[in-house]
Amino acid sequence: MDQSFPANPYFLLTPGPLSTSQTVKAVMMRDWCTWDDDYNLDVVQDIRQQLVSLATTASGYTSVLMQGSGTFSVEATIGSVLPPRGRLLVLANGAYGKRLAMISNRLGIDTLVHDSGEIERPDLDRLESTLKKDRKISHVAVVHCETTTGMLNPIDELGKIIKAYGKIYIVDAMSSFGGIPLDMDALGIDFLVSSANKCIQGVPGFGFVLAKRNEIEKTKWYARSLSLDLFDQWKTMEDFPGKWRYTSPTHTVRAFQQALTELAEEGGVAQRNQRYQSNYEILVTGMSNLGFTCLLPANYRSPIITSFYNPDEPGYDFNTFYESLKSKGFVIYPGKVSVADTFRIGTIGHVFPGDIENLMEQVKTSMSWS
Repeated sequence: MDQSFPANPYFLLTPGPLSTSQTVKAVMMRDWCTWDDDYNLDVVQDIRQQLVSLATTASGYTSVLMQGSGTFSVEATIGSVLPPRGRLLVLANGAYGKRLAMISNRLGIDTLVHDSGEIERPDLDRLESTLKKDRKISHVAVVHCETTTGMLNPIDELGKIIKAYGKIYIVDAMSSFGGIPLDMDALGIDFLVSSANKCIQGVPGFGFVLAKRNEIEKTKWYARSLSLDLFDQWKTMEDFPGKWRYTSPTHTVRAFQQALTELAEEGGVAQRNQRYQSNYEILVTGMSNLGFTCLLPANYRSPIITSFYNPDEPGYDFNTFYESLKSKGFVIYPGKVSVADTFRIGTIGHVFPGDIENLMEQVKTSMSWS
Protein backbone atom coordinates (compact mmCIF):
# COMPACT_ATOMS: atom_id res chain seq x y z
CA MET A 1 0.00 0.00 0.00
CA ASP A 2 1.28 3.45 -0.91
CA GLN A 3 1.66 5.43 2.34
CA SER A 4 3.34 8.45 0.78
CA PHE A 5 1.80 11.87 1.27
CA PRO A 6 1.30 14.62 -1.28
CA ALA A 7 3.32 17.75 -0.66
CA ASN A 8 1.52 20.44 1.27
CA PRO A 9 0.26 23.16 -1.09
CA TYR A 10 1.25 25.87 1.38
CA PHE A 11 2.76 26.68 4.77
CA LEU A 12 0.26 27.57 7.49
CA LEU A 13 1.60 30.79 9.00
CA THR A 14 -1.16 30.91 11.59
CA PRO A 15 -1.40 30.42 15.38
CA GLY A 16 -2.63 26.85 14.85
CA PRO A 17 -3.36 24.43 13.30
CA LEU A 18 0.19 24.58 12.02
CA SER A 19 2.33 23.06 9.33
CA THR A 20 3.45 19.66 10.61
CA SER A 21 6.22 17.29 9.60
CA GLN A 22 5.68 14.35 7.27
CA THR A 23 6.72 12.02 10.09
CA VAL A 24 4.03 13.38 12.44
CA LYS A 25 1.44 12.79 9.75
CA ALA A 26 2.77 9.33 8.91
CA VAL A 27 2.21 7.80 12.37
CA MET A 28 -1.53 8.43 12.05
CA MET A 29 -1.72 5.66 9.44
CA ARG A 30 -2.02 3.01 12.19
CA ASP A 31 -5.17 2.29 14.23
CA TRP A 32 -4.97 1.90 18.02
CA CYS A 33 -7.09 0.08 20.60
CA THR A 34 -7.88 2.25 23.61
CA TRP A 35 -7.90 -0.72 25.99
CA ASP A 36 -4.42 -2.01 25.18
CA ASP A 37 -1.37 -1.19 27.26
CA ASP A 38 0.57 -0.38 24.11
CA TYR A 39 -1.69 2.65 23.77
CA ASN A 40 -2.58 3.54 27.38
CA LEU A 41 0.85 2.95 28.89
CA ASP A 42 3.25 3.33 25.99
CA VAL A 43 1.56 6.34 24.40
CA VAL A 44 -0.81 8.18 26.77
CA GLN A 45 1.17 7.76 29.98
CA ASP A 46 4.40 8.55 28.17
CA ILE A 47 2.88 11.78 26.87
CA ARG A 48 1.60 12.75 30.33
CA GLN A 49 5.03 12.26 31.86
CA GLN A 50 6.80 14.13 29.07
CA LEU A 51 4.44 17.09 29.42
CA VAL A 52 5.20 17.41 33.12
CA SER A 53 8.92 17.30 32.36
CA LEU A 54 8.51 20.13 29.85
CA ALA A 55 6.55 22.21 32.37
CA THR A 56 8.86 22.04 35.38
CA THR A 57 11.72 20.20 37.03
CA ALA A 58 9.94 20.35 40.40
CA SER A 59 7.98 17.47 41.88
CA GLY A 60 4.29 17.61 42.73
CA TYR A 61 2.90 18.29 39.23
CA THR A 62 0.66 16.19 37.01
CA SER A 63 -1.09 16.33 33.66
CA VAL A 64 -4.42 15.39 32.14
CA LEU A 65 -5.45 15.16 28.48
CA MET A 66 -8.88 16.32 27.30
CA GLN A 67 -10.69 15.66 24.01
CA GLY A 68 -11.55 18.60 21.76
CA SER A 69 -9.92 21.88 20.84
CA GLY A 70 -7.84 23.94 23.23
CA THR A 71 -10.93 25.91 24.22
CA PHE A 72 -12.49 22.68 25.52
CA SER A 73 -9.56 22.30 27.92
CA VAL A 74 -9.82 25.95 28.96
CA GLU A 75 -13.51 25.49 29.71
CA ALA A 76 -12.82 22.21 31.52
CA THR A 77 -10.30 24.02 33.73
CA ILE A 78 -12.41 27.05 34.55
CA GLY A 79 -15.52 24.95 35.05
CA SER A 80 -13.77 22.37 37.21
CA VAL A 81 -11.33 24.22 39.47
CA LEU A 82 -13.47 27.16 40.63
CA PRO A 83 -15.36 26.19 43.80
CA PRO A 84 -19.08 27.04 44.05
CA ARG A 85 -18.36 30.29 45.90
CA GLY A 86 -15.14 31.12 44.08
CA ARG A 87 -14.56 34.36 42.21
CA LEU A 88 -12.42 34.50 39.07
CA LEU A 89 -10.43 37.57 38.08
CA VAL A 90 -9.63 37.54 34.35
CA LEU A 91 -6.80 39.71 33.04
CA ALA A 92 -7.88 40.30 29.44
CA ASN A 93 -6.13 42.10 26.60
CA GLY A 94 -7.53 40.42 23.53
CA ALA A 95 -10.12 38.03 22.17
CA TYR A 96 -8.80 35.00 24.05
CA GLY A 97 -8.71 36.75 27.40
CA LYS A 98 -12.27 37.84 26.77
CA ARG A 99 -13.12 34.25 25.92
CA LEU A 100 -11.91 33.19 29.39
CA ALA A 101 -14.40 35.64 30.88
CA MET A 102 -17.15 34.53 28.49
CA ILE A 103 -16.68 30.90 29.52
CA SER A 104 -16.69 31.80 33.21
CA ASN A 105 -19.82 33.93 32.90
CA ARG A 106 -21.62 31.28 30.85
CA LEU A 107 -20.90 28.76 33.61
CA GLY A 108 -22.43 31.06 36.20
CA ILE A 109 -19.13 31.73 37.97
CA ASP A 110 -18.66 35.00 39.82
CA THR A 111 -16.35 36.79 37.37
CA LEU A 112 -14.42 40.05 37.46
CA VAL A 113 -12.57 41.32 34.37
CA HIS A 114 -9.62 43.67 34.07
CA ASP A 115 -9.71 44.62 30.39
CA SER A 116 -6.55 46.55 29.52
CA GLY A 117 -7.41 46.85 25.83
CA GLU A 118 -5.90 44.97 22.93
CA ILE A 119 -2.58 46.78 22.68
CA GLU A 120 -1.61 47.10 26.35
CA ARG A 121 -0.39 44.63 28.92
CA PRO A 122 -2.28 43.99 32.18
CA ASP A 123 -1.88 46.78 34.73
CA LEU A 124 0.22 45.34 37.56
CA ASP A 125 -0.70 48.12 40.00
CA ARG A 126 -4.39 47.64 39.33
CA LEU A 127 -4.02 43.90 39.86
CA GLU A 128 -2.33 44.36 43.23
CA SER A 129 -4.83 46.98 44.34
CA THR A 130 -7.74 44.73 43.41
CA LEU A 131 -6.35 41.67 45.16
CA LYS A 132 -5.68 43.75 48.24
CA LYS A 133 -9.27 45.01 48.39
CA ASP A 134 -11.29 42.08 47.07
CA ARG A 135 -10.85 39.10 49.37
CA LYS A 136 -13.49 37.07 47.49
CA ILE A 137 -11.21 36.56 44.50
CA SER A 138 -9.97 32.98 44.66
CA HIS A 139 -8.47 32.50 41.17
CA VAL A 140 -6.77 34.68 38.56
CA ALA A 141 -6.51 33.76 34.88
CA VAL A 142 -4.49 35.24 32.02
CA VAL A 143 -3.46 34.32 28.47
CA HIS A 144 0.32 34.01 28.10
CA CYS A 145 0.56 34.73 24.37
CA GLU A 146 -2.50 36.67 23.25
CA THR A 147 -2.61 35.80 19.57
CA THR A 148 -5.17 38.51 18.84
CA THR A 149 -2.11 40.72 18.47
CA GLY A 150 0.91 38.53 19.26
CA MET A 151 1.21 40.11 22.72
CA LEU A 152 3.38 38.22 25.22
CA ASN A 153 2.01 38.91 28.68
CA PRO A 154 4.40 39.09 31.68
CA ILE A 155 3.31 35.94 33.49
CA ASP A 156 6.34 36.11 35.79
CA GLU A 157 5.48 39.56 37.16
CA LEU A 158 1.78 38.73 37.33
CA GLY A 159 2.53 35.48 39.15
CA LYS A 160 4.55 37.19 41.88
CA ILE A 161 1.61 39.44 42.72
CA ILE A 162 -1.01 36.70 42.45
CA LYS A 163 0.89 34.30 44.72
CA ALA A 164 1.73 37.06 47.20
CA TYR A 165 -2.02 37.22 47.86
CA GLY A 166 -2.44 33.46 47.96
CA LYS A 167 -4.60 33.10 44.85
CA ILE A 168 -4.78 30.16 42.44
CA TYR A 169 -3.02 31.08 39.19
CA ILE A 170 -4.42 29.83 35.85
CA VAL A 171 -2.43 30.43 32.66
CA ASP A 172 -3.77 29.85 29.18
CA ALA A 173 -0.49 28.96 27.44
CA MET A 174 -2.26 27.70 24.36
CA SER A 175 0.08 29.27 21.82
CA SER A 176 3.29 29.40 23.87
CA PHE A 177 3.80 26.10 25.70
CA GLY A 178 6.56 24.12 24.06
CA GLY A 179 7.81 27.15 22.15
CA ILE A 180 8.72 29.56 24.94
CA PRO A 181 10.68 28.25 27.95
CA LEU A 182 8.83 28.41 31.25
CA ASP A 183 8.81 26.67 34.63
CA MET A 184 5.42 26.34 36.31
CA ASP A 185 6.91 26.01 39.76
CA ALA A 186 9.17 29.06 39.43
CA LEU A 187 6.28 31.11 38.04
CA GLY A 188 3.78 29.96 40.66
CA ILE A 189 1.34 28.58 38.07
CA ASP A 190 -1.23 26.18 39.50
CA PHE A 191 -3.01 25.25 36.26
CA LEU A 192 -1.60 25.64 32.74
CA VAL A 193 -3.63 24.89 29.61
CA SER A 194 -2.41 24.20 26.08
CA SER A 195 -3.24 22.22 22.96
CA ALA A 196 -1.78 19.50 20.73
CA ASN A 197 -1.65 21.62 17.58
CA LYS A 198 0.48 24.53 18.73
CA CYS A 199 4.19 24.78 19.55
CA ILE A 200 4.67 21.06 20.10
CA GLN A 201 3.59 20.78 16.45
CA GLY A 202 1.03 17.99 16.67
CA VAL A 203 -2.37 17.94 14.96
CA PRO A 204 -5.76 19.14 16.28
CA GLY A 205 -7.89 16.85 18.41
CA PHE A 206 -7.10 17.32 22.10
CA GLY A 207 -5.79 19.74 24.67
CA PHE A 208 -4.08 19.21 27.98
CA VAL A 209 -3.86 20.69 31.45
CA LEU A 210 -0.79 20.70 33.66
CA ALA A 211 -1.58 21.10 37.32
CA LYS A 212 -0.22 21.15 40.83
CA ARG A 213 -1.24 17.77 42.12
CA ASN A 214 -2.36 19.07 45.52
CA GLU A 215 -4.57 21.69 43.82
CA ILE A 216 -6.33 19.40 41.35
CA GLU A 217 -6.95 16.96 44.21
CA LYS A 218 -9.08 19.64 45.90
CA THR A 219 -11.47 20.01 42.96
CA LYS A 220 -13.59 16.87 43.21
CA TRP A 221 -17.31 17.69 42.71
CA TYR A 222 -16.58 21.22 41.49
CA ALA A 223 -17.15 20.45 37.80
CA ARG A 224 -20.12 22.09 36.09
CA SER A 225 -20.08 19.59 33.21
CA LEU A 226 -19.94 15.81 32.83
CA SER A 227 -17.73 15.50 29.75
CA LEU A 228 -15.54 18.45 30.77
CA ASP A 229 -14.98 17.27 34.35
CA LEU A 230 -11.25 17.82 34.67
CA PHE A 231 -10.90 16.07 38.03
CA ASP A 232 -12.76 12.97 36.89
CA GLN A 233 -10.74 12.78 33.66
CA TRP A 234 -7.51 13.13 35.65
CA LYS A 235 -8.56 10.58 38.29
CA THR A 236 -9.46 8.05 35.61
CA MET A 237 -6.07 8.49 33.95
CA GLU A 238 -4.42 8.06 37.35
CA ASP A 239 -6.39 5.06 38.58
CA PHE A 240 -6.53 3.26 35.22
CA PRO A 241 -3.21 4.48 33.81
CA GLY A 242 -3.66 6.25 30.51
CA LYS A 243 -7.40 5.46 30.20
CA TRP A 244 -9.73 8.16 28.85
CA ARG A 245 -13.29 8.29 30.18
CA TYR A 246 -14.77 8.66 26.70
CA THR A 247 -13.50 7.94 23.18
CA SER A 248 -9.86 8.91 22.84
CA PRO A 249 -8.65 10.70 19.66
CA THR A 250 -6.12 7.91 19.18
CA HIS A 251 -4.56 9.01 15.91
CA THR A 252 -4.06 12.56 17.13
CA VAL A 253 -2.59 11.32 20.41
CA ARG A 254 -0.05 9.13 18.61
CA ALA A 255 0.87 12.03 16.32
CA PHE A 256 1.46 14.15 19.40
CA GLN A 257 3.83 11.57 20.86
CA GLN A 258 5.80 11.69 17.62
CA ALA A 259 5.80 15.50 17.78
CA LEU A 260 7.23 15.30 21.30
CA THR A 261 9.99 13.02 20.01
CA GLU A 262 10.81 15.56 17.31
CA LEU A 263 10.82 18.38 19.86
CA ALA A 264 13.42 16.46 21.87
CA GLU A 265 15.46 15.72 18.74
CA GLU A 266 15.49 19.42 17.92
CA GLY A 267 17.06 20.12 21.31
CA GLY A 268 14.02 20.82 23.45
CA VAL A 269 12.03 23.96 24.09
CA ALA A 270 15.06 26.26 24.24
CA GLN A 271 16.22 25.24 20.76
CA ARG A 272 12.72 25.41 19.31
CA ASN A 273 12.36 28.87 20.79
CA GLN A 274 15.57 29.90 19.04
CA ARG A 275 14.17 28.71 15.70
CA TYR A 276 10.92 30.55 16.27
CA GLN A 277 12.86 33.64 17.33
CA SER A 278 14.95 33.47 14.16
CA ASN A 279 11.79 33.10 12.06
CA TYR A 280 10.28 36.11 13.82
CA GLU A 281 13.37 38.31 13.40
CA ILE A 282 13.64 37.53 9.68
CA LEU A 283 9.93 38.26 9.30
CA VAL A 284 9.93 41.60 11.12
CA THR A 285 13.12 42.82 9.46
CA GLY A 286 11.91 41.78 6.03
CA MET A 287 8.44 43.24 6.41
CA SER A 288 9.87 46.49 7.77
CA ASN A 289 12.20 46.74 4.77
CA LEU A 290 9.16 46.34 2.52
CA GLY A 291 7.34 49.19 4.28
CA PHE A 292 5.06 47.26 6.68
CA THR A 293 4.64 48.43 10.29
CA CYS A 294 4.14 46.23 13.38
CA LEU A 295 1.13 46.92 15.56
CA LEU A 296 2.91 46.34 18.88
CA PRO A 297 6.19 47.75 20.20
CA ALA A 298 9.09 45.29 20.14
CA ASN A 299 9.10 44.64 23.90
CA TYR A 300 5.45 43.47 23.79
CA ARG A 301 5.84 41.04 20.89
CA SER A 302 6.18 37.26 20.96
CA PRO A 303 7.96 35.03 18.43
CA ILE A 304 4.63 33.25 17.90
CA ILE A 305 2.60 35.55 15.65
CA THR A 306 3.02 39.19 14.64
CA SER A 307 0.38 41.77 13.72
CA PHE A 308 1.07 44.26 10.93
CA TYR A 309 -0.96 47.26 9.88
CA ASN A 310 -2.64 46.87 6.52
CA PRO A 311 -1.04 49.39 4.14
CA ASP A 312 -3.01 52.59 3.69
CA GLU A 313 -2.30 52.59 -0.02
CA PRO A 314 -4.57 52.99 -3.06
CA GLY A 315 -5.10 49.61 -4.63
CA TYR A 316 -4.27 47.54 -1.53
CA ASP A 317 -6.78 44.83 -0.70
CA PHE A 318 -6.05 42.22 1.95
CA ASN A 319 -8.00 39.43 0.23
CA THR A 320 -6.07 39.97 -3.01
CA PHE A 321 -2.78 40.00 -1.06
CA TYR A 322 -3.83 36.86 0.83
CA GLU A 323 -4.78 34.94 -2.31
CA SER A 324 -1.55 35.94 -4.03
CA LEU A 325 0.55 34.61 -1.15
CA LYS A 326 -1.56 31.47 -0.90
CA SER A 327 -0.96 30.74 -4.58
CA LYS A 328 2.79 31.06 -3.86
CA GLY A 329 2.74 28.64 -0.94
CA PHE A 330 2.00 30.73 2.17
CA VAL A 331 -1.24 31.18 4.13
CA ILE A 332 -1.29 34.19 6.45
CA TYR A 333 -4.03 35.29 8.84
CA PRO A 334 -6.50 38.18 8.81
CA GLY A 335 -6.44 40.63 11.71
CA LYS A 336 -8.50 40.19 14.88
CA VAL A 337 -7.90 43.60 16.43
CA SER A 338 -10.93 45.87 16.80
CA VAL A 339 -8.95 49.12 17.19
CA ALA A 340 -6.73 48.83 14.09
CA ASP A 341 -6.79 47.47 10.54
CA THR A 342 -4.29 44.61 10.66
CA PHE A 343 -3.25 41.19 9.43
CA ARG A 344 -1.10 38.56 11.14
CA ILE A 345 1.74 36.23 10.21
CA GLY A 346 2.72 33.29 12.41
CA THR A 347 6.26 32.00 12.76
CA ILE A 348 5.67 28.68 14.55
CA GLY A 349 5.13 25.13 13.33
CA HIS A 350 7.33 23.06 11.02
CA VAL A 351 8.65 26.27 9.46
CA PHE A 352 12.29 27.29 9.27
CA PRO A 353 14.27 30.50 8.64
CA GLY A 354 14.75 29.64 4.97
CA ASP A 355 10.99 29.38 4.60
CA ILE A 356 10.50 32.86 6.06
CA GLU A 357 13.20 34.23 3.75
CA ASN A 358 11.26 32.73 0.84
CA LEU A 359 8.09 34.30 2.22
CA MET A 360 9.72 37.72 2.09
CA GLU A 361 10.46 37.23 -1.60
CA GLN A 362 6.86 36.24 -2.23
CA VAL A 363 5.50 39.20 -0.25
CA LYS A 364 7.61 41.49 -2.40
CA THR A 365 6.23 40.01 -5.62
CA SER A 366 2.66 40.18 -4.25
CA MET A 367 2.77 43.92 -3.54
CA SER A 368 0.80 44.87 -6.64
CA TRP A 369 -0.31 48.16 -5.07
CA SER A 370 3.20 49.57 -4.62
